Amino acid sequence: MAGKTVKTRLNPGHEWVYNRQETTPVTRDTDWGPEQLKLTADEARRRFGTAAVARLATIGPDGRPHLVPVTFALDGDRIYTVVDAKPKTTANLRRLRNIGADPRVTVLADHYEDDWDRLWWARADGHAVILGWPAPPAGQPGRPAGTDGRPPDLAGPLALLAARYHQYRAGPPAGPLIRIQVERWTGWAAAGQP
Repeated sequence: MAGKTVKTRLNPGHEWVYNRQETTPVTRDTDWGPEQLKLTADEARRRFGTAAVARLATIGPDGRPHLVPVTFALDGDRIYTVVDAKPKTTANLRRLRNIGADPRVTVLADHYEDDWDRLWWARADGHAVILGWPAPPAGQPGRPAGTDGRPPDLAGPLALLAARYHQYRAGPPAGPLIRIQVERWTGWAAAGQP
């Protein structure tokens, strides 16, 4: 079989290493440009929906990103995630405060395995709103910033989440529900199919 020489760096600060790779059915022997690796919006949405977990990035008041793993349900161009009963250090979560101050968010889902020809990621950029919130603590008025001001209809989004995660069927989450309206889907894949 034909092969090619590939320049790789093991870690920053290490020297470049030249390795010879043999061509196999799952290894390309051509140089692909960035256009061949990009996912269409539809394909990025499809792959995103297959992931079990994603990462939600919000923007803090100092402009720094804040990243947390989340469970989610996808409904077209809407992503729903909920604050569930898993232990938290506080009920005053930074992601919720950040959304209240700046609703711009990014959600990233990806697939990793040792066969790097099967790697992919899909990103959803959009705006978030907090739909449902538990009753405010005693002595604190109203709902926090970032809520849409209407009584939430959470049944549909919670049913979508329960269909994906058996833990939510056993004990429905009581925390705030976040809806993300996706404005742009992007993604990358090392190969055509996951």
